[in-house]
Amino acid sequence: MQPFMMIVVVGSTLGALLAWLRRGWVLVTVEGPSMLPTLDSGDRILVRRANPSRIRVGQVVVVERPGDDGWVTPPLASWAVPPAGHRWIVKRAVAGPGDPVPAGVPDAGHASVPPGCFVLLGDNRTESFDSRIFGFVPGSRILGPVRISQHS
Repeated sequence: MQPFMMIVVVGSTLGALLAWLRRGWVLVTVEGPSMLPTLDSGDRILVRRANPSRIRVGQVVVVERPGDDGWVTPPLASWAVPPAGHRWIVKRAVAGPGDPVPAGVPDAGHASVPPGCFVLLGDNRTESFDSRIFGFVPGSRILGPVRISQHS
């Protein structure tokens, strides 16, 4: 194979690999103190995009931040690149579908977490915008679990 063709083949392969990785993994920077002491503002985390059925209680996850009136826009497709200004928040899954609703979470008449939903709380409860404020989180709004964190 000629050197030029080798460069084209290697370049194409690397491009395809990077595109595949981008679809499956997202690098997020933590903002704020809500996950102290686990994660601090400025920490970088690598998130594996995952189907909500793979989220387990106890995992730290990244989720779309709801607006003041909840989630009024359609959820992002699992492979989509978030639009400019899109905000992620980092929380811990403390209850999943069918689990009892934890104390302090508005239950809207539910004794257990509804199908397809989760309860997400910050580790630093006094400084966290979480399910105690915005209620149950639809699984379709969860990007995925944190796999690697790099402390700043």
